Amino acid sequence: MASAASALSIGVQATAHSGVAIGAPSRVLYVTPETSDFVKAGGLGDVSAALPRALRGRCDVRVLLPGYRQVLQCCRTLEILGRLEGLAGIPQCDIAQVTMADGLVAYIVLAPSLYDRDGTPYGGPLGDWSDNDVRFARLALAAVEIAGGKRELGWRPDLLHLNDWPTALAAGYAAWRDTPVPSLLTIHNLAYQGLFGPDCLDRLGIPAGAFNIDGVEFHGKVSFLKAGISFASEISTVSATYAQEITTAEFGCGLDGLLKLRAEEGRLTGIINGIDPSWDPSRGAGIASPFDARDLRGKGRNAEQVRSDFKLAVSRGPLFAVVSRLVHQKGLDLMIGAAETVVRLGGQIAIMGQGEPTVERELGALAKRHPGDISLKVGFDGAEARCMFAGSDFLLMPSRFEPCGLSQMYAQRFGSLPIARKTGGLADSIEDGRTGFLFRAISVEACLEAITRAFNVFGNGDIFMAMRRLAMARNFSWTKPAASYQAIYARAINGLRTHHVA
Repeated sequence: MASAASALSIGVQATAHSGVAIGAPSRVLYVTPETSDFVKAGGLGDVSAALPRALRGRCDVRVLLPGYRQVLQCCRTLEILGRLEGLAGIPQCDIAQVTMADGLVAYIVLAPSLYDRDGTPYGGPLGDWSDNDVRFARLALAAVEIAGGKRELGWRPDLLHLNDWPTALAAGYAAWRDTPVPSLLTIHNLAYQGLFGPDCLDRLGIPAGAFNIDGVEFHGKVSFLKAGISFASEISTVSATYAQEITTAEFGCGLDGLLKLRAEEGRLTGIINGIDPSWDPSRGAGIASPFDARDLRGKGRNAEQVRSDFKLAVSRGPLFAVVSRLVHQKGLDLMIGAAETVVRLGGQIAIMGQGEPTVERELGALAKRHPGDISLKVGFDGAEARCMFAGSDFLLMPSRFEPCGLSQMYAQRFGSLPIARKTGGLADSIEDGRTGFLFRAISVEACLEAITRAFNVFGNGDIFMAMRRLAMARNFSWTKPAASYQAIYARAINGLRTHHVA
């Protein structure tokens, strides 16, 4: 990680939002609570590292994130660009810049009292940080202040790309502070909404008039995510099917009415995520042995490595992998219900992840009942997870809902056929009977039906190899998603210009 030699030397000279030169690349500030360049808690971290890079040939895109302890440890030298004032109970902060090895510029919000702590971006050993409202309001407010043209920074975005509830309040601040910058809010998981008591209104400088059904109020609480949906120019989510699902009561988490309205207005778009080029088994990065669709012998060596790592017995039967957060959403109770049949038919299951204590205990008990056939590792190791995709025959992913999902894409690229529920991004990225197996009902019986089909295919070598090769040939690059995001950026920016002209 290298520090910048000069303040945003590669930047485009700032101009007013209404005076951007025709044909000039859009300036986009990508605001995120995590990126795998520094720190990640889930798939958003991977997306936030990959998508800005995929957009760089199309836009002048820069990343804004908090100065967590992990970020400061990665960036020993930071260039301080300027100071942003506080608001109500939100402290002032400095804005620093770091230029990554590949030239991507990141702005860091330096507020040590808020971010310089051990733990994840969202919490510590005892749970979520009690001041998360202030922590992420500071991030959102910083984005809007940068968009307002803070002179010391030398760069001003044409659009804010916001991600999930920790950044969503920026759309509200832009409206309340009359900062004329359009925004796109991407919802990666609607179930996490950033809910806080109404006492935070004064603390965060939110106008009292915004606490209503058309603003930030949600069942008597302040919802950061609802603020974003209410005030952002455009809304996107991470698959076409999930974009439809969240407009229904079943998946809408209480926001389905508002999201249905946005869809009717033409302001809700589903764009499936991509995966970065490192997910290529022929490169051999992080796996026991490289392989490709023409020569799959290396896949067997990866399977041996997984069985060794997880203390599974030597077997000629199929190897199933579970790489997941261990939470109710992921439908692991369905997998537990099907596990006895998997073992009886000669299969083995390797499980890696962490999450809810109840789910961890249930999986631990399952593994104890089947030593040598089912094994659990609580925690996450990126290299081991990659080897699991490379060595497994099937990936179990019976999610109750899945906005996008990345594991099913990783698995297919590595010739592991996903067995998944037909929901969200799983429905959009798995071809049933061709590159994986899908089931609809949230039931052990439906899950078992798909698993039985997988066993039948495993027993037919020609069909199994044909499906593997089809799966490995899938194109999950960021090229098409990046073009779709660029189109939304242009629509939002041009919509704001039209509004100002009118």
